[in-house]
Amino acid sequence: MQIDSPDVVAEVRAAFERYERALVTNDVATLDEIFRNDPRTIRYGQSENLYGHKEIAAFRAARPSAGLARTLSRTVITTFGRDFAMASTLFHRPTAPGKVGRQTQTWVRFAEGWRIVVGHVSLIEEPAD
Repeated sequence: MQIDSPDVVAEVRAAFERYERALVTNDVATLDEIFRNDPRTIRYGQSENLYGHKEIAAFRAARPSAGLARTLSRTVITTFGRDFAMASTLFHRPTAPGKVGRQTQTWVRFAEGWRIVVGHVSLIEEPAD
């Protein structure tokens, strides 16, 4: 198995960046498309545990659209073969001073393209250096 094939990493990075644009602009239709439409898809959020695409889509539809701006750092995309990848990043929001967010996503390539099958978001106190 090849790890981090440059062309596959580029594909996943493009999908990840599409997700990020949709997230900060509250493009719910794109966010719904990026998460695999399957009852086994999971998203653990800062204050919610969502099981299945229907729960994730309902959360997105009801989520407030204010305060979504953020900056990313330490983004790592690792691919395993041609059809499986992990994306991890840290984020900071002006609305959460002194906090750092952590996001991980499991991406799988399907016939319709790269989709998130598991996502996890958490927020912690900014660690001291």
